[in-house]
Amino acid sequence: MNAANAPHIPVMLDEVLDYLAPAASRPGAIAVDATLGAGGHTEALLTAHPGLTVIGVDRDPTALELASKRLAGFGERFIPARAVYDAIPEVLEDNGFDHLDAVLFDLGVSSMQLDQADRGFAYSQDARLDMRMNPDDRLTAEIVVNTYAPGDLVRILREYGEEKFATRVVSSIVKAREKAPITSSSELADLVKDAIPAAARRTGGNPAKRTFQALRIEVNGELDTWERALPAALDVTAPGGRVVVLSYHSLEDRITKQELARRARSNSPAGLPVDLPGTEPTFRLLTKKAQQPTQTELDRNPRAAPARLRAAERIAPSTGAGGAP
Repeated sequence: MNAANAPHIPVMLDEVLDYLAPAASRPGAIAVDATLGAGGHTEALLTAHPGLTVIGVDRDPTALELASKRLAGFGERFIPARAVYDAIPEVLEDNGFDHLDAVLFDLGVSSMQLDQADRGFAYSQDARLDMRMNPDDRLTAEIVVNTYAPGDLVRILREYGEEKFATRVVSSIVKAREKAPITSSSELADLVKDAIPAAARRTGGNPAKRTFQALRIEVNGELDTWERALPAALDVTAPGGRVVVLSYHSLEDRITKQELARRARSNSPAGLPVDLPGTEPTFRLLTKKAQQPTQTELDRNPRAAPARLRAAERIAPSTGAGGAP
């Protein structure tokens, strides 16, 4: 399917709109869609809030081009920015802003990237092993698969792909690459399938999905970037501003949970009747635990299945209150 015409369905759109509405509806509000992709979430936000300006951030020039065409009707209310999402403070400054009112992170690979066969993200389509979200980056999945030491490959598959047969998969990869470089997604997918025991292949979907996920995370430095990006965005969120995070991997969600919880806690010594200045919570949690897609959404968009949503609101310094509602 042509990526420009593929049915890109924004994940948990109703929930995203509900959580961001109080901040996005403020007069002159500035929102950042930190992972613009095809622009579905941004289109819905701009439609729902006529006074809102959204800066759409993406490292992928193809995504920016297609989303900009989709959102052209909103005029100056949509501002495209090619950047990685850990550069949000710089993106704001470049566009003349010193804060944001709402920010959305929809992490992982976009449906558009999966549907572009030549990008090498999808194990179900044959293509060069690429997987770069930014085509100007040097590191590709082909380089990782063919040059990384076996121990490093095992670690990546275990940590990023949660692949319990990582040692078997890597052994298969090493044997194959000793004969000739592994260059295509279909070749890698077949190697993974053959390495995993038959009984394990009968459940859990395509057996290559965990390996492909792990390689994509490594190629794009996603977890390291996320550890920098969330604190950077929270730091420039105005009082009353809101953040929504959609993650699709347990490590992403763990980073999100820990950072939001840290900001929602008081750092005052236990037993004091009030928080000491500078130790108050700076955010309050809007989700007590990660929210998951409804069955109705899963029926419409199976790709939403791994999604976990967390949301929080910046507390005005004078309130000094925190915790989940």
